[in-house]
Amino acid sequence: MRQVLGEFIGTFFFLLTICLAVSGGLGTMTPVVIGLALMTMIYACGHLSGAHFNPAVSIAMVIRGKLNVGEAVVYAGTQLAAGALAAGVAIAMKGDGLTPVAVGGAGAAFAAEMLGTFALVWVVLQVATAKSTQGNPFYGAAIGLVLAVCAFIFGPISKIGAFNPAVVLAGAIFGLVRWADAWIPLLGSVIGASGAAFVFRASNPEDR
Repeated sequence: MRQVLGEFIGTFFFLLTICLAVSGGLGTMTPVVIGLALMTMIYACGHLSGAHFNPAVSIAMVIRGKLNVGEAVVYAGTQLAAGALAAGVAIAMKGDGLTPVAVGGAGAAFAAEMLGTFALVWVVLQVATAKSTQGNPFYGAAIGLVLAVCAFIFGPISKIGAFNPAVVLAGAIFGLVRWADAWIPLLGSVIGASGAAFVFRASNPEDR
C-alpha cells in the first residue's frame, strides 16, 4: 500500500509541476523547476516506493531485477493514473489546456527521447540501485539534475522532452503533446530505458 501511495503522490506532484511550469511562461527556467520537483519528490517518496514516477524506470527495474512483472504493472498503472489526474487538475486550475506543437522530425525526435531516457534511467540505476553507491545522499539531486540537463538538450529537438510514458499521457491530455505524436516518446522511452538497464547489467555484473 505504501508503495502505491508513494508512487501516486510523487508522480502526481511531479507531473502537475510539469504541466503548470510549461504553461506558466517560465522560459529557460522550466527544465530547472521540473528537475527540482523531481528531486524533492524522490527524496520525499524514495523510502516508500523507490520513487520511480516513470513507467520506463519501472520497466528498467524489472530488467535490473529489482521488480517483478506484476509489481511493475501496478507501478506503471499508478503512475499513469497519477499523470492523468495531474493533467486534469492543471486544466481545472488554468481554465484550459495548451495547443501542442508538432515534432520537427520523427527520426530526430525519436532519437532525442530515446537518448534522454537512456541517460535518465542510467543515472537512476547507478546512483539508486548500484551496490557501490548504496546509501548515498546525492541520488535525488543527481536524478533531478540529469532530467534538467536532458530537458535542456533534447527537449528543443523533440519538442516534447518527456522521457517518461506518464509524462506523455499527461502531456497529451493537457495539450503539451499531440496524440498523433505520442508514439514517438513512448517508444523512445521504452527502448532507451531497456537499453540503459541491459548496459547496467553488463557493466555491473556484481550487482545481479
